[in-house]
Amino acid sequence: METIGKYRVVRELGKGATATVYLCDDPDSDRQLAVKVIRFGKDSAAMSRRLRKLFQNEGMVSKRMNHPNIVQVYDAVVEEDFAYLAMEYVKGFSLEEHCSIDNLLPMHRVIGIIFKCCMALDSAYRQGIIHRDIKPANIMIGEDDEPKIADFGLALNMNKDMDRDSTFIMGVGSPAYMSPEQIKGYPLNQKTDLYSLGVVMFQCLTGRLPFRAANQATLVFRIINSEAPAVTALNPNLPEGLNAVMRKALEKDLYSRYKNGADFAKDLSAVRYQILEEDETAQDDRHFEMLRRLDFFTEFENIEIWEVLRVAVWREVGPNVAIVREGERNKMFGIIISGCVEISIERKVLCRLGASEPVGEVAFLHPASDQRHASAVTLEPTLFLEINASALALSSEELLERMRNALLARMIQRLREVNRIAAAQGQPAVEVGAGSITTMTRSRLGGGLDFELTPM
Repeated sequence: METIGKYRVVRELGKGATATVYLCDDPDSDRQLAVKVIRFGKDSAAMSRRLRKLFQNEGMVSKRMNHPNIVQVYDAVVEEDFAYLAMEYVKGFSLEEHCSIDNLLPMHRVIGIIFKCCMALDSAYRQGIIHRDIKPANIMIGEDDEPKIADFGLALNMNKDMDRDSTFIMGVGSPAYMSPEQIKGYPLNQKTDLYSLGVVMFQCLTGRLPFRAANQATLVFRIINSEAPAVTALNPNLPEGLNAVMRKALEKDLYSRYKNGADFAKDLSAVRYQILEEDETAQDDRHFEMLRRLDFFTEFENIEIWEVLRVAVWREVGPNVAIVREGERNKMFGIIISGCVEISIERKVLCRLGASEPVGEVAFLHPASDQRHASAVTLEPTLFLEINASALALSSEELLERMRNALLARMIQRLREVNRIAAAQGQPAVEVGAGSITTMTRSRLGGGLDFELTPM
């Protein structure tokens, strides 16, 4: 398309299932706009009618919105075969680009973005508007991390007569971000948007959704009945104060959830001062490269290493510090990044471990017991990657399997070395010919003879 109405098309910005968005020049002003175009299909009259109504709703609702963190709509036109919406062009990115665990934004930026979204939703609700489809793809991030909430096509106008409002469709929205009351088809108010924003925040901080499932039916059941894990269980580097904020945002009980966006924002501002506004992205990149170079992580995929970073804490430990104590009970384990650790049993040295070696893995891998049977003490300044077993248990199945396999491989390697040392100090083995071995094995199998292992 060269033109859309009076707007000259510069290039296509994106394409979805029902709409295409173009960057256009506005002839009436010295600015560029984003123009969303919907074509009404001829194959399905019912779908075309629904799209027309949703589009008309978005144009009507969005033109009423006047907030710096809501995408402004300038023009809405409905033609016979298509319709278009001319709106503010946000030069930036969608929050959806920073929801995967290998590409998260620093936590202070996430909290700042969610804070502004809270205030924008508060402003919309004061005008009687509920968005109903808050998700990362509908939050654009412009300059200076200024968020812009977009796509009010599914918005609910509380000021209209709900019995006659044809744009009110029960169950609209994206299932993973829906509130329990939205899934159940209950009457909605602003709290449904705050719940969805809480899900977005959870995902942006941890790299995963609070509820996951293999199919939509199980997902819906978990959203309605299960409690979300604490964000610090998935990312121990987050401040403890965020747990209470997330619990209140994701409350299933409407009376206990945040009553408005201002209250949500207020609690976020109270937590934000606890967070150092350092360049966490650069730090994460450095940590990733350090792990990527370690032998222990050779078989790990990049995405799995990013997962490890989210469930681990970096510890700078001085010399003569006990990382693990004999007799303690816990399943914490970790990987030595640099330095040296001495392993001992009953105050007798067993071995010394250096970079890339796991420490404390036996208690983690043991299926029944978390008791420590050895101590681990640093011999020099040591950088130690401490991995929280509870957080790891909530990670992807791929990471869990990879971690277990890597730890088992190291344990077997060490056991073989212990066996080699023990054999070197043992008595000479009985030399038996191959034929005799075959005869003895058959005799035992056939005659049911018993044998036992006796100490040397």
